[in-house]
Amino acid sequence: MNKYKIVLEYDGTNYSGWQAQKNARSIQGALAEAAQKFLDTPVEIQGAGRTDAGVHALGQVAHLETNRKVHCEALRIGLNDLLPAGINILSLENAHPRFHARHSAVSRSYLYLIASRRTAFGKKYVWWVKDKLHVGKMRQALAVFEGFHDFESFADKRMDKDTSTKVDIEGIELKEFNNLLAMRISGSHFLWKMVRRIVGMTVEAGRGNVTVKDLEQMLKTFSDVPARYTAPPSGLFLEKVLYEGDHLPEIQTPIHLF
Repeated sequence: MNKYKIVLEYDGTNYSGWQAQKNARSIQGALAEAAQKFLDTPVEIQGAGRTDAGVHALGQVAHLETNRKVHCEALRIGLNDLLPAGINILSLENAHPRFHARHSAVSRSYLYLIASRRTAFGKKYVWWVKDKLHVGKMRQALAVFEGFHDFESFADKRMDKDTSTKVDIEGIELKEFNNLLAMRISGSHFLWKMVRRIVGMTVEAGRGNVTVKDLEQMLKTFSDVPARYTAPPSGLFLEKVLYEGDHLPEIQTPIHLF
């Protein structure tokens, strides 16, 4: 078998998420369909991050296994020609037989964009918050989440019961870009809806409705409050998947319409 590492970006607005599902449009499904059509043979595709419906990616990583051997650049161009306009392969290279897009990853980073003004062009990629947010309080709130914690309060209750809710958040950063707030959260892995609920509660802190002590208590004892403040998927991007030796670049915004 031949294995290829794929780095891709996508607009998740009209998709049910990364994972292939029956009777639903998915990124994994679209990629597999294009690969099978181009290679004229069955393929296996696995992704590093299972993004939810409406969530985007700037640097999702997947691996493709096939019995066909193809020149990498020819395969990249061929797949892009067959993929919908909202999915684009940035790079494609030969991968080690033991490489696994998900299991070989050491960490992942997500980016969330919050707009402070109404926008006609960027609304699919931001969360427009009408209230004036206190950025200092938001930074204090984000600091609570850094480190190793039990994020049960921030995970969707429909998550697999065997999944551990303890997660190591390696870094959190909040940067201002004119009318945008860019929030980066990086960690070993993430639970279902966890990032969006962290963002939602951080915005509540910026509104003055939640304190640092409130958030600390939510990490100690289960609370259903975060579920009520889940940020919309539109502003969330899987920014980068890191493997051994990789480093995160300086935080930037992919949206330049503000």
